[in-house]
Amino acid sequence: MPRLDSLTELRRLLPLTAAALLAAALAVPVWRITLTAPQYTEALVVELYAYPRLGGDYAEVQLLNHYVGFYYPDPVFVEPNYAVEDGAVAVPEWLLGPVVFLALAAAAVFAALAPTARALERRLTYHLGATIAILSTMAVIIQVRLYQAGHSLDSSAPLRGVDGFTPPIAGSYEVANISGNAWFGPGGYMAAVAVAALVVAYLVRGSEATVGDVPDLLRSSLERGRSWLERRREGSVGRDRGDRRDRRDGHEGGPDVDATDATDATDEPTDRTSARGTPRGDPP
Repeated sequence: MPRLDSLTELRRLLPLTAAALLAAALAVPVWRITLTAPQYTEALVVELYAYPRLGGDYAEVQLLNHYVGFYYPDPVFVEPNYAVEDGAVAVPEWLLGPVVFLALAAAAVFAALAPTARALERRLTYHLGATIAILSTMAVIIQVRLYQAGHSLDSSAPLRGVDGFTPPIAGSYEVANISGNAWFGPGGYMAAVAVAALVVAYLVRGSEATVGDVPDLLRSSLERGRSWLERRREGSVGRDRGDRRDRRDGHEGGPDVDATDATDATDEPTDRTSARGTPRGDPP
Protein backbone atom coordinates (compact mmCIF):
# COMPACT_ATOMS: atom_id res chain seq x y z
CA MET A 1 0.00 0.00 0.00
CA PRO A 2 1.29 3.52 -0.76
CA ARG A 3 1.59 6.14 1.96
CA LEU A 4 -1.49 8.26 2.54
CA ASP A 5 0.34 11.46 1.62
CA SER A 6 1.24 9.97 -1.78
CA LEU A 7 -2.47 9.77 -2.65
CA THR A 8 -2.35 13.52 -3.26
CA GLU A 9 -0.10 12.89 -6.27
CA LEU A 10 -1.96 13.50 -9.51
CA ARG A 11 -1.03 10.09 -10.88
CA ARG A 12 -2.90 8.50 -7.95
CA LEU A 13 -5.58 11.09 -7.24
CA LEU A 14 -6.86 11.27 -10.82
CA PRO A 15 -7.57 7.51 -11.13
CA LEU A 16 -9.45 7.66 -7.82
CA THR A 17 -11.47 10.58 -9.18
CA ALA A 18 -12.17 8.64 -12.37
CA ALA A 19 -13.38 5.68 -10.30
CA ALA A 20 -15.81 7.89 -8.38
CA LEU A 21 -17.15 9.41 -11.62
CA LEU A 22 -17.67 6.02 -13.28
CA ALA A 23 -19.54 4.67 -10.26
CA ALA A 24 -21.68 7.80 -9.92
CA ALA A 25 -22.55 7.71 -13.65
CA LEU A 26 -24.79 4.71 -12.95
CA ALA A 27 -27.19 6.90 -10.99
CA VAL A 28 -27.98 9.26 -13.88
CA PRO A 29 -28.77 8.87 -17.60
CA VAL A 30 -25.71 8.26 -19.78
CA TRP A 31 -27.44 8.96 -23.10
CA ARG A 32 -30.10 11.42 -24.18
CA ILE A 33 -32.28 11.62 -27.30
CA THR A 34 -34.29 14.73 -28.16
CA LEU A 35 -37.18 14.39 -30.63
CA THR A 36 -39.31 17.03 -32.34
CA ALA A 37 -42.47 16.45 -34.41
CA PRO A 38 -45.20 18.71 -35.82
CA GLN A 39 -47.85 17.24 -33.54
CA TYR A 40 -45.86 18.23 -30.42
CA THR A 41 -45.35 21.86 -29.46
CA GLU A 42 -42.31 21.05 -27.31
CA ALA A 43 -39.40 18.70 -27.83
CA LEU A 44 -39.62 15.25 -26.27
CA VAL A 45 -36.65 13.79 -24.42
CA VAL A 46 -35.78 10.14 -23.82
CA GLU A 47 -33.02 9.40 -21.30
CA LEU A 48 -31.24 6.04 -21.21
CA TYR A 49 -29.36 4.64 -18.21
CA ALA A 50 -26.44 2.22 -18.18
CA TYR A 51 -28.89 -0.49 -17.15
CA PRO A 52 -32.34 -1.28 -18.67
CA ARG A 53 -34.19 1.84 -17.66
CA LEU A 54 -35.58 4.86 -19.52
CA GLY A 55 -36.40 8.33 -18.25
CA GLY A 56 -37.95 11.52 -19.54
CA ASP A 57 -40.85 11.46 -22.02
CA TYR A 58 -40.31 7.83 -22.97
CA ALA A 59 -44.03 6.95 -22.77
CA GLU A 60 -45.02 9.70 -25.24
CA VAL A 61 -42.12 8.81 -27.53
CA GLN A 62 -43.16 5.16 -27.47
CA LEU A 63 -46.54 6.17 -28.87
CA LEU A 64 -44.82 8.31 -31.49
CA ASN A 65 -42.56 5.42 -32.48
CA HIS A 66 -45.57 3.25 -33.22
CA TYR A 67 -46.35 5.37 -36.27
CA VAL A 68 -43.21 4.11 -38.02
CA GLY A 69 -42.91 0.74 -36.25
CA PHE A 70 -39.75 1.57 -34.30
CA TYR A 71 -39.63 -0.03 -30.83
CA TYR A 72 -37.51 0.27 -27.71
CA PRO A 73 -34.99 -2.57 -27.28
CA ASP A 74 -35.76 -5.71 -25.32
CA PRO A 75 -33.24 -6.42 -22.50
CA VAL A 76 -34.48 -10.05 -22.54
CA PHE A 77 -33.52 -11.16 -19.02
CA VAL A 78 -35.19 -8.39 -16.99
CA GLU A 79 -38.41 -6.46 -17.09
CA PRO A 80 -37.62 -2.79 -17.82
CA ASN A 81 -39.76 0.18 -16.81
CA TYR A 82 -41.45 0.31 -20.22
CA ALA A 83 -43.60 -2.09 -22.21
CA VAL A 84 -41.58 -4.35 -24.52
CA GLU A 85 -43.03 -4.92 -28.01
CA ASP A 86 -42.96 -8.30 -29.69
CA GLY A 87 -40.93 -6.98 -32.62
CA ALA A 88 -38.29 -5.24 -30.49
CA VAL A 89 -34.61 -5.98 -31.08
CA ALA A 90 -33.06 -8.09 -28.30
CA VAL A 91 -30.18 -6.41 -26.45
CA PRO A 92 -29.31 -8.69 -23.50
CA GLU A 93 -25.89 -7.02 -23.16
CA TRP A 94 -27.63 -3.94 -21.76
CA LEU A 95 -27.50 -5.74 -18.40
CA LEU A 96 -23.69 -5.56 -18.48
CA GLY A 97 -23.58 -1.77 -18.34
CA PRO A 98 -23.27 -1.56 -14.54
CA VAL A 99 -20.78 -4.43 -14.53
CA VAL A 100 -18.52 -2.61 -16.99
CA PHE A 101 -18.68 0.74 -15.19
CA LEU A 102 -18.04 -0.78 -11.76
CA ALA A 103 -15.24 -3.01 -13.08
CA LEU A 104 -13.48 -0.03 -14.65
CA ALA A 105 -13.93 1.94 -11.42
CA ALA A 106 -12.47 -0.90 -9.35
CA ALA A 107 -9.54 -1.24 -11.76
CA ALA A 108 -8.85 2.50 -11.45
CA VAL A 109 -8.68 2.17 -7.66
CA PHE A 110 -6.40 -0.85 -8.04
CA ALA A 111 -4.08 1.18 -10.26
CA ALA A 112 -4.02 4.17 -7.91
CA LEU A 113 -3.07 2.00 -4.93
CA ALA A 114 -0.03 0.43 -6.59
CA PRO A 115 2.72 -0.10 -3.95
CA THR A 116 5.60 1.24 -6.06
CA ALA A 117 6.07 3.94 -8.68
CA ARG A 118 7.04 1.37 -11.29
CA ALA A 119 3.94 -0.72 -10.61
CA LEU A 120 1.83 2.43 -10.74
CA GLU A 121 3.14 3.38 -14.17
CA ARG A 122 2.49 -0.12 -15.47
CA ARG A 123 -1.04 -0.27 -14.06
CA LEU A 124 -1.96 3.18 -15.37
CA THR A 125 -0.81 2.20 -18.85
CA TYR A 126 -2.77 -1.05 -18.89
CA HIS A 127 -5.87 0.47 -17.35
CA LEU A 128 -6.03 3.39 -19.78
CA GLY A 129 -5.68 1.06 -22.75
CA ALA A 130 -8.32 -1.30 -21.42
CA THR A 131 -10.74 1.53 -20.62
CA ILE A 132 -10.51 3.02 -24.10
CA ALA A 133 -10.84 -0.40 -25.72
CA ILE A 134 -13.87 -1.43 -23.62
CA LEU A 135 -15.77 1.84 -23.98
CA SER A 136 -15.05 1.92 -27.72
CA THR A 137 -16.38 -1.63 -28.03
CA MET A 138 -19.52 -0.64 -26.13
CA ALA A 139 -20.07 2.28 -28.50
CA VAL A 140 -19.71 -0.01 -31.53
CA ILE A 141 -22.18 -2.52 -30.07
CA ILE A 142 -24.71 0.23 -29.34
CA GLN A 143 -24.39 1.57 -32.89
CA VAL A 144 -24.93 -1.93 -34.32
CA ARG A 145 -28.07 -2.35 -32.20
CA LEU A 146 -29.34 1.03 -33.38
CA TYR A 147 -28.83 -0.06 -36.96
CA GLN A 148 -30.76 -3.27 -36.31
CA ALA A 149 -33.62 -1.41 -34.64
CA GLY A 150 -33.83 1.15 -37.44
CA HIS A 151 -33.88 -1.58 -40.10
CA SER A 152 -36.41 -3.81 -38.34
CA LEU A 153 -39.44 -1.54 -38.68
CA ASP A 154 -42.84 -3.11 -38.15
CA SER A 155 -44.46 -3.55 -41.58
CA SER A 156 -47.91 -3.19 -40.00
CA ALA A 157 -47.17 0.30 -38.63
CA PRO A 158 -49.78 3.00 -39.49
CA LEU A 159 -47.24 5.08 -41.43
CA ARG A 160 -46.25 3.01 -44.45
CA GLY A 161 -43.36 3.51 -46.83
CA VAL A 162 -40.77 4.59 -44.26
CA ASP A 163 -37.32 3.36 -45.28
CA GLY A 164 -34.97 1.80 -42.78
CA PHE A 165 -32.67 4.25 -41.02
CA THR A 166 -29.76 4.23 -38.60
CA PRO A 167 -30.04 6.49 -35.53
CA PRO A 168 -26.52 7.68 -34.67
CA ILE A 169 -25.05 7.21 -31.25
CA ALA A 170 -24.25 10.93 -31.39
CA GLY A 171 -25.75 13.35 -33.91
CA SER A 172 -28.96 14.24 -35.72
CA TYR A 173 -31.26 12.18 -37.92
CA GLU A 174 -34.66 12.43 -39.67
CA VAL A 175 -37.43 9.83 -39.85
CA ALA A 176 -40.55 10.83 -41.77
CA ASN A 177 -41.65 14.07 -40.04
CA ILE A 178 -39.71 13.31 -36.84
CA SER A 179 -36.33 14.92 -36.13
CA GLY A 180 -34.01 13.40 -33.55
CA ASN A 181 -30.74 14.33 -31.92
CA ALA A 182 -28.68 11.97 -29.76
CA TRP A 183 -25.96 13.09 -27.35
CA PHE A 184 -24.45 12.47 -23.93
CA GLY A 185 -26.55 12.55 -20.82
CA PRO A 186 -25.05 13.55 -17.44
CA GLY A 187 -23.59 10.06 -16.98
CA GLY A 188 -22.01 10.19 -20.42
CA TYR A 189 -20.25 13.44 -19.57
CA MET A 190 -19.06 11.95 -16.29
CA ALA A 191 -17.63 8.95 -18.12
CA ALA A 192 -15.89 11.26 -20.60
CA VAL A 193 -14.34 13.29 -17.77
CA ALA A 194 -13.23 10.05 -16.12
CA VAL A 195 -11.41 8.98 -19.29
CA ALA A 196 -9.79 12.41 -19.54
CA ALA A 197 -8.60 12.09 -15.93
CA LEU A 198 -7.06 8.71 -16.74
CA VAL A 199 -5.28 10.21 -19.76
CA VAL A 200 -3.79 12.99 -17.64
CA ALA A 201 -2.76 10.47 -14.97
CA TYR A 202 -0.99 8.46 -17.66
CA LEU A 203 0.81 11.55 -18.96
CA VAL A 204 2.13 12.45 -15.47
CA ARG A 205 2.76 8.84 -14.43
CA GLY A 206 6.46 9.49 -13.94
CA SER A 207 5.97 12.63 -11.84
CA GLU A 208 5.24 13.10 -8.14
CA ALA A 209 3.36 16.35 -8.85
CA THR A 210 0.39 17.08 -6.59
CA VAL A 211 -2.66 19.27 -6.96
CA GLY A 212 -0.64 22.24 -5.73
CA ASP A 213 1.73 21.82 -8.65
CA VAL A 214 -1.01 22.09 -11.27
CA PRO A 215 -0.44 25.84 -11.97
CA ASP A 216 3.27 25.22 -12.59
CA LEU A 217 2.49 22.23 -14.81
CA LEU A 218 0.05 24.30 -16.82
CA ARG A 219 2.56 27.13 -17.23
CA SER A 220 5.31 24.77 -18.35
CA SER A 221 2.93 23.06 -20.77
CA LEU A 222 1.90 26.40 -22.24
CA GLU A 223 5.53 27.45 -22.57
CA ARG A 224 6.41 24.21 -24.35
CA GLY A 225 3.44 24.63 -26.64
CA ARG A 226 4.41 28.24 -27.39
CA SER A 227 8.02 27.24 -28.10
CA TRP A 228 6.85 24.48 -30.41
CA LEU A 229 4.60 26.89 -32.32
CA GLU A 230 7.43 29.43 -32.61
CA ARG A 231 9.79 26.79 -33.98
CA ARG A 232 7.18 25.71 -36.47
CA ARG A 233 6.57 29.32 -37.51
CA GLU A 234 10.27 30.09 -37.84
CA GLY A 235 10.80 26.96 -39.91
CA SER A 236 7.88 27.91 -42.15
CA VAL A 237 9.21 31.47 -42.58
CA GLY A 238 12.67 30.12 -43.37
CA ARG A 239 11.28 27.81 -46.03
CA ASP A 240 9.22 30.64 -47.55
CA ARG A 241 12.29 32.91 -47.72
CA GLY A 242 14.34 30.14 -49.33
CA ASP A 243 11.61 29.54 -51.92
CA ARG A 244 11.40 33.25 -52.73
CA ARG A 245 15.20 33.49 -53.03
CA ASP A 246 15.30 30.49 -55.34
CA ARG A 247 12.58 31.97 -57.53
CA ARG A 248 14.34 35.36 -57.61
CA ASP A 249 17.71 33.81 -58.50
CA GLY A 250 16.14 31.74 -61.23
CA HIS A 251 14.39 34.80 -62.67
CA GLU A 252 17.48 37.05 -62.61
CA GLY A 253 19.79 34.40 -64.06
CA GLY A 254 17.53 33.77 -67.04
CA PRO A 255 18.12 30.79 -69.26
CA ASP A 256 21.40 28.98 -68.85
CA VAL A 257 24.01 29.91 -71.45
CA ASP A 258 27.19 27.94 -71.99
CA ALA A 259 30.24 30.15 -71.46
CA THR A 260 32.07 28.66 -74.43
CA ASP A 261 29.12 29.31 -76.72
CA ALA A 262 28.94 32.90 -75.48
CA THR A 263 32.65 33.46 -76.17
CA ASP A 264 32.39 31.90 -79.60
CA ALA A 265 29.42 34.06 -80.40
CA THR A 266 31.28 37.22 -79.33
CA ASP A 267 34.47 36.36 -81.23
CA GLU A 268 32.70 35.24 -84.37
CA PRO A 269 32.74 38.59 -86.23
CA THR A 270 36.49 39.07 -85.57
CA ASP A 271 37.32 35.59 -86.76
CA ARG A 272 35.23 36.09 -89.88
CA THR A 273 37.00 39.37 -90.75
CA SER A 274 40.48 37.92 -90.27
CA ALA A 275 39.56 34.91 -92.39
CA ARG A 276 38.45 37.11 -95.21
CA GLY A 277 41.65 39.18 -94.99
CA THR A 278 41.91 42.62 -96.55
CA PRO A 279 38.98 43.55 -98.78
CA ARG A 280 39.68 43.45 -102.54
CA GLY A 281 40.66 46.74 -104.19
CA ASP A 282 42.32 48.16 -101.16
CA PRO A 283 46.08 48.51 -100.99
CA PRO A 284 47.77 45.88 -98.95
